[in-house]
Amino acid sequence: MSGVAAAPPPPPPLRTRLTPRLPVDLRLTLGPLWRGPRDPSMRLGDGEVWRATRTPLGAATLHLWRTAGGLEAEAWGPGAAWALDGAAALAGQLDDDAGFRPAAGLVAALRHRLPGLRLPRTGRVLEPLVATVVEQRVSGKEARSGHAALFRALGEPAPGPGGLLLPPSPAALTGTPSWDYHRLGIERQRADTIRRVARAAGRLEEAGSMPAEKARERLRAVPGVGEWTANSVALNALGDADALPLGDWNLPHTVSYVLTGEPRGSDARMLELLAPYPGHRGRVLRLLLAAGVRAPRFAPRRPVRDFREI
Repeated sequence: MSGVAAAPPPPPPLRTRLTPRLPVDLRLTLGPLWRGPRDPSMRLGDGEVWRATRTPLGAATLHLWRTAGGLEAEAWGPGAAWALDGAAALAGQLDDDAGFRPAAGLVAALRHRLPGLRLPRTGRVLEPLVATVVEQRVSGKEARSGHAALFRALGEPAPGPGGLLLPPSPAALTGTPSWDYHRLGIERQRADTIRRVARAAGRLEEAGSMPAEKARERLRAVPGVGEWTANSVALNALGDADALPLGDWNLPHTVSYVLTGEPRGSDARMLELLAPYPGHRGRVLRLLLAAGVRAPRFAPRRPVRDFREI
């Protein structure tokens, strides 16, 4: 007989059952947090999500899924209890749309057709912020490739059976030199911003519990984090229903086209068209994007660059 003792079985997950006070479609609600099929830290399906995160209590993997009676959740790791406590907020159950009463028209029709589209709160700021910085000034394909490469290079195995990777820690992000980011497809400007936000992680995480404008102000205080980045994080991860990512290549065109049929728009035109929805402009944007209609293209697609070769 071998004298080597068998490894003890992993501890069972913590579990909870949630009764949503608001209708929720997990795919619509959490879609903006998911960086596509290659995302090593998250899997999103119809009616369920697996998500790895670093909580204040340690690493955690959360599995959240719909049932006939509501939502079920289970979590693994030192941060499992924290992840379960935040599961309702992640599923958009803190989203307050009481003042959102669009008049008859497309926006009202979309709200009626998509009642399960909520605005999530992740409870963490650094993770969605780093992912959004990776998306600055690049195409969607470049962003997804860089995000997957960064997480696979600097992430660690997440607890539990999900086979996910944890987002890179602040120490790993700050300690990685620019040439290693370059090998991952992230040029120096974005790499420098990622290192700056990682060094400021403690103060940035405080933004998750601040009023909306104060939170965006805290994010913008980091050089390299502008209006587009701060508002993208606020809308998609902090539950800020009025946040608008100004400066986007495509959003003004989409808003103008869906609401008026105009094939091209600008930030000014987008602000004008969304002015009738004060406090909920970001919510309207999410509804319009969920409609799946995009402005027609009048130019070739931007070429996908490989920053490792630049």
